[in-house]
Amino acid sequence: METKLIDAHIHLDFYTTEEQKQIIESLDKHQIEGLITVSQNLKSAKSNLALSKTYCTIQPAFGYHPEQTLPSEKEIVQLTEFILTQEQDMVAIGEVGLPYYLRQETDLKLEEYIDLLEHFIMLAKRTKKPIILHAVYEDAPVVCSLLEKHSIDKAHFHWFKGDDKTMQRMLTNGYFISVTPDIVYKPKIQRIAKQYPLEQLMVETDGPWSFSGPFENKRTHPKMLHESIKVIAHLKQIDRTAVYQQIYENTRSFFTL
Repeated sequence: METKLIDAHIHLDFYTTEEQKQIIESLDKHQIEGLITVSQNLKSAKSNLALSKTYCTIQPAFGYHPEQTLPSEKEIVQLTEFILTQEQDMVAIGEVGLPYYLRQETDLKLEEYIDLLEHFIMLAKRTKKPIILHAVYEDAPVVCSLLEKHSIDKAHFHWFKGDDKTMQRMLTNGYFISVTPDIVYKPKIQRIAKQYPLEQLMVETDGPWSFSGPFENKRTHPKMLHESIKVIAHLKQIDRTAVYQQIYENTRSFFTL
């Protein structure tokens, strides 16, 4: 059975150097062909670029994660210059989006985050690269409107959580989503994966984020993606080999690998 996979979203630079080495050196053993390594900020982007120069299995994406304080104008300029200079080495803009969880804890001006996201959306259009989005719950339709405004069609909503109306809008627009290993034990994620077309679905770990259920107290590793595939195949009542093949091809095609 063909079982190759690509982790569509992992924060590899968040692991220790030793953990990175252990993960990368074990990928082949676990039939993981590559990792899409998303960035938190400029420092993170530089780390992911360096990793990609060392390991051919690493495909970096550059962006500014929204669940943190807004960058200064100088930081935005520096990150933008880095992206434009290194655009041939990146497979996508990301991770970018809106600060849903941060808003639950602090009083912030969402408009400024929307402006920053729009900046990255325009960068994605300028560089002709796909965009990896952190946009959950009620933030997803806001992001859809920005993508539509700029005629962006290659958008990846990682670890998507949202309502049926937004999901229908996203799949009509051709946007992709990805699910994490929590699909193994979370009914809400199972419902989303069952409804969303297999042709627009990818799998990710969002590592080193940790998971519960059968993954309790285990370091997050891309090998966990195989458990996600089992559940997707069961939910959709599709042969597991076909699910592996479709999701693998989805990821390669979306990121132009």
